[in-house]
Amino acid sequence: MFEMGAKLDGDSFDTKKEDKKKKSSSSIVSKEQHQLVFTYEKRKGKPVTLVGRFYLDEKDKKDVLKLLKKKLACGGAVKQEWIELQGDVKDKVKELLLKEGWKFKN
Repeated sequence: MFEMGAKLDGDSFDTKKEDKKKKSSSSIVSKEQHQLVFTYEKRKGKPVTLVGRFYLDEKDKKDVLKLLKKKLACGGAVKQEWIELQGDVKDKVKELLLKEGWKFKN
């Protein structure tokens, strides 16, 4: 008799793939407990401001991004726990998020 594939009889084996987009829910934290930090980079000669680590679900991160993009009139994106904004807008972002009740590391 000819058989192909692995034999999985006996012990139980976990064959599920891990979803890379789905973060291992590093616990969703309220905005008062966040300690946000800034990073400034230049990518292809253009300034980019990173604000993060947001421990929120995707919908809430997108809502924060939408608010910032609207108030600052700049582009941006959500990358994992970080929000990327076009331009050097650190001071304006800090001012806006403090009004919204977010906390920052100094």
